[in-house]
Amino acid sequence: MMRRETPWGIWDPAPLSEVAALFTSTGDRWWIAGGYAIELAVGRGFRQHADIDVLLLRPDQLAAQRALPAWDWWAADPPGVLRPWTRDEILPDTVHDIWCRPGPAEPWRIQVMLDESEGHDWVSRRDGRVRRPVDRLGLLSAEGVPYLAPEVQLYYKAKRPRAKDEQDFTEVLPMLGDDQRDWLARTIGLVYGDHPWAGRLRD
Repeated sequence: MMRRETPWGIWDPAPLSEVAALFTSTGDRWWIAGGYAIELAVGRGFRQHADIDVLLLRPDQLAAQRALPAWDWWAADPPGVLRPWTRDEILPDTVHDIWCRPGPAEPWRIQVMLDESEGHDWVSRRDGRVRRPVDRLGLLSAEGVPYLAPEVQLYYKAKRPRAKDEQDFTEVLPMLGDDQRDWLARTIGLVYGDHPWAGRLRD
């Protein structure tokens, strides 16, 4: 993990084990997302991380407050504004990220991401045609940590891949089964059109 500066203060990501313990204690649905989700799928760490992400479905958003009851919670209210998230406030659909820290003088430690759902289905906030049953949204690590399925995480990373996203794709590609490859290739084709990952997924 690495510390980084932002206009709203320093990020010093919490360890994965701490995040898992905090969110498991609530009994709510949640998944590790971002680069850590890819590493959990690969089964080992392979790069540094500037933050740690937890995915919640929007109906379950207050699980973040239950997991971190004494922390500071700030909603990323577009465009480019952080504001306090008050206790029991239901955030508008425009808010997809929540920054969390143990106190006002502490670094940011956990980012919570909100995604959409309809009934028993997860629905991509980028394109409502992309969906799957919630019970197939994630997997469990050997240690019992829930994490976002790698093909779903790669779908988000495929929009504008950065160097770290290319590394994540390369590392996890050998772990993907045929169904995962097919789903990702079809989905990025549907949403993003021609994509450099498509050929590698079909090799």
